[in-house]
Amino acid sequence: METNMKLRTRIAGLAMLACSASLLSSQAIAQETIKLGLSIPLSGSGANWGIGSQWLCDEAAKDVNASGGVKVGGKTYNFECIAYDNKYNAAEGTKVAQTLLRKDGVKFIAGSLGTAPARAMQSLTERAGVLMFTTAWGPSIKGPKYPLTFTQMNTPLELVEPLIRYIKQTHPDIKTVALLNPNDASGQDVEVIARRVWEDVGVKVIATDWYERGTTEFQPIAAKIAQMNPDVVDLGGAPPPDAGRVFKELKAAGWEGVQVVEAGTGADGLIATGGDAAEGTYLGAAVNFDDPSATELQRRLNEGVKKATGESVNAIQIGFYDAVMALRAAMEKAQSLDPKVVAKALPEVTFEATYGTSAFGGKETYDIPQQILVPVIVTQVTGTTLKQVDRLDSQELKDRLQKAKQ
Repeated sequence: METNMKLRTRIAGLAMLACSASLLSSQAIAQETIKLGLSIPLSGSGANWGIGSQWLCDEAAKDVNASGGVKVGGKTYNFECIAYDNKYNAAEGTKVAQTLLRKDGVKFIAGSLGTAPARAMQSLTERAGVLMFTTAWGPSIKGPKYPLTFTQMNTPLELVEPLIRYIKQTHPDIKTVALLNPNDASGQDVEVIARRVWEDVGVKVIATDWYERGTTEFQPIAAKIAQMNPDVVDLGGAPPPDAGRVFKELKAAGWEGVQVVEAGTGADGLIATGGDAAEGTYLGAAVNFDDPSATELQRRLNEGVKKATGESVNAIQIGFYDAVMALRAAMEKAQSLDPKVVAKALPEVTFEATYGTSAFGGKETYDIPQQILVPVIVTQVTGTTLKQVDRLDSQELKDRLQKAKQ
């Protein structure tokens, strides 16, 4: 009887120890989650960009967590994405930055979408020692002054020139172009580079104009452009729904010519508002993961974004998946969760991104290697689909991967 009592006591004690161990383990897991902040538009004309970006960050976190997590200093960490709506403007971007850094205690921003909100975020992240990835365009947010900022997609400095040169080669008779951009930091950054490149290839810029984000009535400005009768209309940094509306009004005004959107991220939004007026438009920031040559990963991500947004995945959103993979590689290389240490490791690693093996570079352009190295994809709207007409791989990445094989 006494033996049985002792046995039951030992079993009860072991059970309590097991429960305690389980509780401690679950607490440890909860403490070992790395929060990844997102500053993205979740309302307005850019909402689909933000919704798709959040889905991709979440999916990347799931992929990392399911494949063993992030192993640093003998511990295993999981990623968790936290997103807030920056409404694509600086004021809301500042609020999002303050919430992520001060309330949520985030040390890594896996994506900040929009130049104005990214600048607002950067003004806090660099001072606070927080690493930030951004889709923001323009060289003004990069360089030695901003060692904790990394760009997660091609910017105008990577894609505008090859896109415009391709268009000039394809349409050698074009002589004039009219530019129209959103009147904000993103649009201004694109306009400066596009104007220079068009002039470099011998196409005269006969007009450059602006519109406010949120505009839905483009008839007056389209009529003004149509009267000038340029050979090319370049909508630069306009999101697809805006671009579709402009081209629709241009067609109604009788204009015919070459249509270009450097920041064109996909055919779906363009066709939804522009209808058959979108036909033939060249896009610089779109990808076609419906293509038979797409990888299994690309197809999976494309289908997921379609379910979340009703549109195909685009190059802006893709960076939110790639940034998570880059962070994992850099953290494990550095064996540290200190953002400054991780930032130093980022240019040293390669990682598997949606386009294949990728890395960070761009030192010759920005004086510091903080630009993701991914292909420039030239696409064109054909009917209701997007056709890839050219792919230009990063020469810097090709040289680096070749050197690694030697």
